[in-house]
Amino acid sequence: MRTGQPATIDYSQFLSEVKSNNVDSVTLKGKSSRGSDVPPASPFVTYNPETNNTALIGLMQSQGVKFRGEPPKQQSVFLQLLISAFPILILIGFWAYFMRQMQGASGGRGAMSFGKSRARLLGEDQVNITFADVAGVEEPSKKWWKSSIS
Repeated sequence: MRTGQPATIDYSQFLSEVKSNNVDSVTLKGKSSRGSDVPPASPFVTYNPETNNTALIGLMQSQGVKFRGEPPKQQSVFLQLLISAFPILILIGFWAYFMRQMQGASGGRGAMSFGKSRARLLGEDQVNITFADVAGVEEPSKKWWKSSIS
């Protein structure tokens, strides 16, 4: 044991020490009880399994043990704020991720691109496939085509 570190004892041993008048003082803090023995004043700590300390307080009063209570240690305000805001931050993160996917951040092929046409307007000089290639029939002359339209 390092110096200054209290020894951890069982709760049953603590109760028997209180009944034997071997405990000088006790500090109750939440579920833990810190105290010191009578003559050598060696510090100890034990953890209370009881839900309330009424039986322990009655025993310590009857044995003449000095005791006091301390409030349990509270978390910092920053940590409480972080813990309470964490679920909201996670939801905002998921929402931002899915919105990026829907907008098509990766090449314009997101969930909302189903209505967008990928057709391109080609000029006459860009067409490489002829009518003969497609249907196996000779292509009509361009003069005939223009005369039939007008």
